[in-house]
Amino acid sequence: MKNKFILFIAVLFAMVACDPGDFDDTNVDPRRVEEAPTRTLLTFSLQQLPFTVWNTPIRNVGGYSTVHYNFFSQYLSEGPYPASSLYSTRNLSWTAWYTGPLYNLQTIINLNNEDSPLADLGNGSKNNQLAVARILKAYYFWFLTDTYGDIPYFDALKGNEVLQPSFDKQEDIYADLFKELKEAQDMINVNEAGVTGDILLGGDMAAWKKFANTARLYMSLRLLEVDRAKAEAEMISAINDGVIENTSQDVTFKFIGGDPNNWNPWYENYSNDNRNDYAISTTLGDYMLETEDPRVFVYAETLNGTDIKTLPYGSSAAKNIPGIYSRIGPALQAAGTEIPIFTYAQVQFAKAEAVNRGIAIPGATAAADHYYDAIKASWEFWGVYDDAEYLQFITDPAIVYVPGDAGLEKIITQKWVHQYLNGFESWTDWRRTGYPNLSPAPDAVDTRGIPRRMGYPSNARALNEENYDAVISRQGPDDNYSRIWWDVE
Repeated sequence: MKNKFILFIAVLFAMVACDPGDFDDTNVDPRRVEEAPTRTLLTFSLQQLPFTVWNTPIRNVGGYSTVHYNFFSQYLSEGPYPASSLYSTRNLSWTAWYTGPLYNLQTIINLNNEDSPLADLGNGSKNNQLAVARILKAYYFWFLTDTYGDIPYFDALKGNEVLQPSFDKQEDIYADLFKELKEAQDMINVNEAGVTGDILLGGDMAAWKKFANTARLYMSLRLLEVDRAKAEAEMISAINDGVIENTSQDVTFKFIGGDPNNWNPWYENYSNDNRNDYAISTTLGDYMLETEDPRVFVYAETLNGTDIKTLPYGSSAAKNIPGIYSRIGPALQAAGTEIPIFTYAQVQFAKAEAVNRGIAIPGATAAADHYYDAIKASWEFWGVYDDAEYLQFITDPAIVYVPGDAGLEKIITQKWVHQYLNGFESWTDWRRTGYPNLSPAPDAVDTRGIPRRMGYPSNARALNEENYDAVISRQGPDDNYSRIWWDVE
């Protein structure tokens, strides 16, 4: 007993004598990165980018799907497990956007403003780092506000300073996004060191200018029905500052085929997970087959070497797909495929729409010229261009441009065809123009039809009750059919 007491006193003395600092790293994971240079933060932020416009069953980094946008735009139909194609996706989490790319981009801005060693010249000049971070931050907020409407913006990304941010009006957010993109592209200095860690544009600062200005052009289209004067001013400013001018300037993202963390999620779905849930829809596929559009042979796989079989859209009846219906095309399923972010074809469709609506944009020709050039650029992008076939295609009465609203419908419909699997952008075009002419899923879970927004995250009210209630009072019910600011009747 005496020996045990002496041992207890010895251990107690040793513990008291120790410097408490000796235990600081007892529960610290040595593999955890405490600080990261801005180039690493930029790389991570860019890894998220394709999933805003390449809507897939699973988003590798964030861990959730954006495939429902392809059902809203009727690019795809579901086979054995119909759900999202019937508009069952009601609420969408935004956590991975705010805590992922947006937080990382804000950190890049903070580190540069603090002149931190983590933002030294090896990561690019200060002006260029700040500019790219501001451009991408604006881009992600643009995607979020077009998804939900009013969102936390001005008080967001402030950490513990603001734990319950207010929901800002989409109109005010848009005004600030235009300002941010304009100031950021002005800030870029092509004669200074380009940003490193840039897996999208390789540090090409002139290309980042075009990225910002092209985003402004697309944003201006959203405003045409709600604030025409603002839309025209921003459109003209963006074009004057320099948007994508030819197919060689297309902005694309290439997945890494040998890396499970960075390969194409469609490869993950079809090949790695051996899933067969999706096939090209009757809505898109039948339209392309009727107009003898060769892009359909890129968009969909052929059965028996030649046939494309489209899957009826919006049915609750379970159907097996392999060998019966055409899944998405093999090239688009590839692990290392290269996918579009912004394309010259989209720019030309935007210009065609502007001229069709009577807007005097810089360097414009006839709406028909921009429209046909957009189709040609799309065929070139998807690797199907042939002079004779193209000339025959654009003389089809179903394709030939005519002035007025009928011409606008053709512009947006061909833009829809070009933007295959970019369900979000085509859903947005449909919301603001009513084109292409889409019928709701026959077996939709809600008789109000195709959703017009996504509901806020299911825990939004529990985490931020006062501000949540305020935005619902202002914007309308938190369902899929309250129209956002620019989505007018």
